Amino acid sequence: MTATASIDEAWAVLEGLSDPEIPVISLRELGILREIREADDGLEVVITPTYSGCPAMEQIHDDIHALLEKHGIKARVVTQLSPAWTTDWMTEEGKEKLRRYGIAPPTHKVSDVAVVKFMPKTALFKVEPVPCPRCGSSNTLESSRFGSTACKALYRCQDCQETFDYFKPY
Repeated sequence: MTATASIDEAWAVLEGLSDPEIPVISLRELGILREIREADDGLEVVITPTYSGCPAMEQIHDDIHALLEKHGIKARVVTQLSPAWTTDWMTEEGKEKLRRYGIAPPTHKVSDVAVVKFMPKTALFKVEPVPCPRCGSSNTLESSRFGSTACKALYRCQDCQETFDYFKPY
C-alpha cells in the first residue's frame, strides 16, 4: 500500500483494531471508528469517544496512527465530538461479543426512547431489568451508576451472585 491508499484499504487495515479497554470488541463494532475520508494530505480517520472525557482516546488515536503507518498508509486521526457517540452505533456482533466477555450490552436503542415522556407516577421508578451476561437471569440490581469506566454501570446478579458491568445506553 502506498501513501495514497484507498479508503477501502484503510478500512480493511483498521477492521480488527480492538478497543484498548475491552480487547474483545473492535473500534468499528463499538462505534468509535466513524468514518474514513480523503483529505488533501492523505486520509482522515474520524473517531468519536464514548463520552467526552474518555481516557482511552489518546491510546485509540495512537493505535490507529501506528497501525496505518505500519501498512504504509498516511492518515490523520481526527476526534469528532458532534454528533455525540451513542450505544446505537454499536453493531449487533459487538454487543454479542460484550455479552460473551461478561459485560451486559445496552438493553435498548437510545433512538427508541423519547426525550420527553409523560407517564403515571406509579411508573416513575420502574427500571427495565438488565440480564446477567453470565447466567442470563434478569434478577439483577444496580450496585453503582459507574462501573469500571464512566460509560458502564456496575450490576450484581442475585441468582449467580456475580458482579458485571452494564454498558449504559446513551
